[in-house]
Amino acid sequence: MNTYDINQLREDFPILDREVYGKPLVYLDNAATTQKPLCVLDAMCDEYLNVNANVHRGVHYLSQQATDLHEAARETVRAFINAEKIEEIVFTRGTTEAINLVASSFCESQMQPGDEVIVTEMEHHSNIVSWQLQAMKRGIVVKHLPITDDGQLCLDQLEPMISEKTKIISVAHVSNVLGTVNPVDEIVKIAHVHGIPVLVDGAQSAPHFKIDVQAMDCDFFAFSGHKMYGPTGIGVLYGKEEWLEKLPPYQGGGEMIDKVTWERTTFERLPFKFEAGTPDYVATHGLAKAIEYIDSIGFEAIQQHEQALTRYCMEQLQTIPDIHIYGPIERDAVVSFNVGSIHHLDMGTLLDRLGIAVRTGHHCAQPLMDRLGISGTVRASFALYNTKEEIDTLVAGIRRVAQMF
Repeated sequence: MNTYDINQLREDFPILDREVYGKPLVYLDNAATTQKPLCVLDAMCDEYLNVNANVHRGVHYLSQQATDLHEAARETVRAFINAEKIEEIVFTRGTTEAINLVASSFCESQMQPGDEVIVTEMEHHSNIVSWQLQAMKRGIVVKHLPITDDGQLCLDQLEPMISEKTKIISVAHVSNVLGTVNPVDEIVKIAHVHGIPVLVDGAQSAPHFKIDVQAMDCDFFAFSGHKMYGPTGIGVLYGKEEWLEKLPPYQGGGEMIDKVTWERTTFERLPFKFEAGTPDYVATHGLAKAIEYIDSIGFEAIQQHEQALTRYCMEQLQTIPDIHIYGPIERDAVVSFNVGSIHHLDMGTLLDRLGIAVRTGHHCAQPLMDRLGISGTVRASFALYNTKEEIDTLVAGIRRVAQMF
């Protein structure tokens, strides 16, 4: 696509034409999940209609064809994040499962009671609870790097936190609440000086800007299909080959075995060692199509568009009396706010009656809410198909709700 034609792009997403309570839908809940373009839906429908068969194990034509599509999707993902090898791409159900996989397998094989993982104060629950479960099972310690009042990491406190017991650092690339883009390259460098691997939660970064895991040099990177115009229930764990070789399987059965006897089991080569059972091979094909769709537009154009929207939204929101916007000025495509003493749930419910879909609550980041001293926020989050007119509708809607109170 040579020019960013927003009207043409929106035609790829028929759901954007629907009405809610008699009002045109304004969908600003993209950090939770994005809408899917027709090319993704058509590809998945076509596979179910014409290619559907279980992958890898079949010698018949349909199984071979489905396997080819599934493994082609793996290569599409590898290229998308610039992983060195296809063996480093593990399909999961999403970012949450990918983080749980690492937490479980890493703690089992690499950590002793009293060993430490460092996360940050702005993490999604997925990157807190996964480690807390291991703390309960194995006696590891979860430490968190604090943030500043404007939602930036206190990076100067990272090195002093690291001890000989620190075994892994796990950090969000982008905050799903504040839109803060964390300096993961710097965190990885600091960690690697101490021989510590880093897991990056890329759920909120992979949809918005180019990821290069080799340049970043992270040891693990996780992201979800449904937040980047792909289907739900599919995600990716990238892991450096050396680490994936060291870690034990997360689940057992089906595709991940090499040979099973009553005495012992040997496991498949990478990445299949971590892919127990029938994969969602239709969703992997859908994810590949979503990636191709993003590539056809180009991240430079997408980022330019979303950044312009975010800046415009911040400017317009600041004209509303008594509004409080959380997080730094420079941010990714997320704006969280409250207006006066209006409860975030009330604001979200009334905006919904105006056809405006935003998210309200703690956004699966309760420790961050505690740090900010609030119970929740209203969150508007943007995608490649959102428009300035939709932001105008949001701002007018907030004014209207504020006047009611």
